[in-house]
Amino acid sequence: MAVSMKSGAGIGGNFVLTPHKVSVCILLQIYVPPDQVSVPFPFTSVSQHNRLGLFLLALTKSCDDIMEPQLDELINQLKETGGELYHWLNEKLTHKLSSLSSPDDLFNLFGDLQGVLGGPESSGVVDDQIILDPSSHLGIFLRRCLLAFSLLSFEGVCHLLTNIETYAKEALSSCSNYGLPDEDNDFEEMLEYEDTNLECFLGKVAEDVDAKIRVAETFPFHIHAPKSLLGLVEEELHSESKIKHTGAGGHSSDFAHQPTEALRGSDNSSGLFLRMNWQVQGYLREQADLIEKHGSSFSLNAFESILQQVQKLAPELHRVHYLRYLNNLYHEDYPAALENLHCYFDYSAGAEGIDITASSPLGSFGRYGIALLCLGMMHSHFGHPKQALEVLTEAVRVSQQHNDDTCLSYTLAAICNLMSEIGISSARGIIGSSYSPLTSFGTSLPIQQQLLVLLRRSLNRAEDLKLTRLVASNRLAMAKFDLTHIQRPLLSFGPKSSTKLKTCPASVLKELRLSSYLLGEFGSDGSSLEIDGVFSTAWLKNLHRPMASSVLLEENEPESGYDAFRFGTQPSSIPGSVLQLAGSSYLLRATAWELYGSAPLARLNALVHATCFADASSSSDVALAYVKLIQHQAVFKGYKEAFSALEMAEGKLFSVAKSRIQLLKLQQLHERALHRGNLKVAQRVCDEFGSLASSVTGVDMELKTEASLRHARTLLAANQFSQAAAIAHSLFCTCYKFNLQVENATCLLMLAEIHKKSGNAVLGLPYALASLSFCQSFNLDLLEASATLTLADLWLSLGSNHAKRALTLIHRALPMILGNGGLELRARANIAVAKCYLSDPSFSVSEDSEMVLDSLKQAAEELQTLEYNEMAAEAFYLMAMVYDKLGQLEEREEAASSFKKHVIAFENPKDDINPLF
Repeated sequence: MAVSMKSGAGIGGNFVLTPHKVSVCILLQIYVPPDQVSVPFPFTSVSQHNRLGLFLLALTKSCDDIMEPQLDELINQLKETGGELYHWLNEKLTHKLSSLSSPDDLFNLFGDLQGVLGGPESSGVVDDQIILDPSSHLGIFLRRCLLAFSLLSFEGVCHLLTNIETYAKEALSSCSNYGLPDEDNDFEEMLEYEDTNLECFLGKVAEDVDAKIRVAETFPFHIHAPKSLLGLVEEELHSESKIKHTGAGGHSSDFAHQPTEALRGSDNSSGLFLRMNWQVQGYLREQADLIEKHGSSFSLNAFESILQQVQKLAPELHRVHYLRYLNNLYHEDYPAALENLHCYFDYSAGAEGIDITASSPLGSFGRYGIALLCLGMMHSHFGHPKQALEVLTEAVRVSQQHNDDTCLSYTLAAICNLMSEIGISSARGIIGSSYSPLTSFGTSLPIQQQLLVLLRRSLNRAEDLKLTRLVASNRLAMAKFDLTHIQRPLLSFGPKSSTKLKTCPASVLKELRLSSYLLGEFGSDGSSLEIDGVFSTAWLKNLHRPMASSVLLEENEPESGYDAFRFGTQPSSIPGSVLQLAGSSYLLRATAWELYGSAPLARLNALVHATCFADASSSSDVALAYVKLIQHQAVFKGYKEAFSALEMAEGKLFSVAKSRIQLLKLQQLHERALHRGNLKVAQRVCDEFGSLASSVTGVDMELKTEASLRHARTLLAANQFSQAAAIAHSLFCTCYKFNLQVENATCLLMLAEIHKKSGNAVLGLPYALASLSFCQSFNLDLLEASATLTLADLWLSLGSNHAKRALTLIHRALPMILGNGGLELRARANIAVAKCYLSDPSFSVSEDSEMVLDSLKQAAEELQTLEYNEMAAEAFYLMAMVYDKLGQLEEREEAASSFKKHVIAFENPKDDINPLF
């Protein structure tokens, strides 16, 4: 990384007093003048005063950048922020700098600056008097400047004074030395650049940089930067049109201007700018995101030429290899893509993508540990859990041997994630093996408890190392564990305390809230991936966008555009990895509310993720958010709305993320086929499900479970009761073996449905009661309501003397069903209520007919929307019976006609193939 060569004295080798910092101190004195109250002169509003404060805050945050702006650059930035006050602020600043002609003037300046800070005696000042808080960011910056000046010797003060004079003179001489254009000839220069090709442009840039280097060498205390960064300059306003017309066949695209946008900074009149390594790395990350979203829109040759220049000028930036890999991958040049991917891993393993603390070794062994971690995660991703755990255990051993606490923390987190993904049964025999990190626990603890211990150990280690992102990730893992596991006491001896065998939703929400809270403190992370100056520099860079000229307008003047809003509020400086974790927490919230039975809250959290975190999240997370929203559409609005949303989602997602969408498409096609009675299509979809799952034990358990469950439902619809029961029973054994509790409750409920439909209600009662017990233990409220409804149907099947008991059960579940249930569940409940009333001997249809008819009409309307022909036919049949008892023949015939139509549609379904299939 480049090292700054700044003149002046330093405090501990970190803080150096420079002419630029003196200029910022002068602006601070203007911002907080002593002995003035309310809004100081010449500011006309609090908003105008606060905006100058935001500008100063960004300047002070970027004071440790490798390159500090010269005075002309600072004046150009001030021009964008000052608005009507620009000329006054410019005159004040330049006059103050030019008046510093002797060391006494410097002493007087810093003596006046001490009056800007508020001290312990400032408690008795006027309420609205403006005083700079010494503990604020601006106050700390000013105190550092005062301390640095107090430590200067007299020779150092004279040295600083000479630099300030040179600094002020360069602002005037730079215009003639570098031929900076004024506003009148900006357009002509842009036209001149537009006619040049990339090679000529880079040649001109190199000449300008060489000229600036020669001028810089004449000043002994001028700031220097490594040659590898001298090619990254700001004079690239013409590059938009150039890249659009570069490449094979003159390919043009809406995204063709993106590769150089991040390398442009101020307007064309601000001269040449150099970029620090972190800014270029941010540019490369931005381009990687754009390529992954719009890969085919990038011209292969044009972007490759830019990457070659960046690699030539800054070979230490290894992410260039990754962008070349993406560029070749999306243009189907697979050999070149593989070669660049190998180069990227060889150069960057252990140096990028992971937090590095002071305890982390930077040598070859540190990279070897990271390489093992990456290899283990790759094995896990491709469905090889045993190989993954072997490699991760080796990473644990290497990390412990070389005291790499950071790598060890990440490896433990990866092992926790692996164990939670492969299931409890697959973990048996792995954790107890010789290469397990948990062999110290022996075999006394159950496998579930050992996983909990490992999770807590990983969380504590991450907290000790102040790895905030890893802590937040572990909090999410703890929330996921608490969601589907009952925590039991770890001690198997001593006094037994009363334990509720239930999950605790409060613990889940607590972990989720702690995760989000920790993400707000990512600045305290012991990571080497972040520098304050990066974010403030990005904020200052927004000054040069077209909308930035209106940021200091009065509040009643119109402002529009995202950039102006970002400037006025200071854009978020949160890294993409932190935003991705925050988005994951909302997805986990949505999953939790789905299990707990709150459909509105589940939809709300999925909508928050899709709206606020889509750009920063992985394609898999974005696809999952879309899946949850589309499932909500299908359950509450029918398949027509769901398939329309599916088409839109497929258009927004690229091919890598479409696997989850394809799975959702199969789910919706199977549901609709069963509702329509089209068993051929349903069986075809089941075969597709079976082919998608991995053959490795413990891998893709969710997909395997769903495939078996849908196969059982298809057999049930075909009245193959014994085969359906066998598959459901086998699936329950598998789910119990792998500790899949939610799937256990679903399997038991399926067995109860099979016995109910086959006419064996007595045999179905134990399964329904067992499913209810599972639902209550894991707080599956909506599934519990569905199980209660099935239990009521079973009691009703035993005879009319159980009608009141069944109705009581339904009324108990009705608030949850009507408040959070979908179309099918609400229709089932309404039909069950009507059947209970009609089966009750004490109920009179003639007296309370509306009580039954209202439920049946509502059920028929919802089932028609859902295209559920069999159950809709049942609803119209009951309606015809009620109308017949009431003597309303016309309504009876109409209901009977609808009944006949749905029966025919169910028995002779249209064999149409949906274009989405």
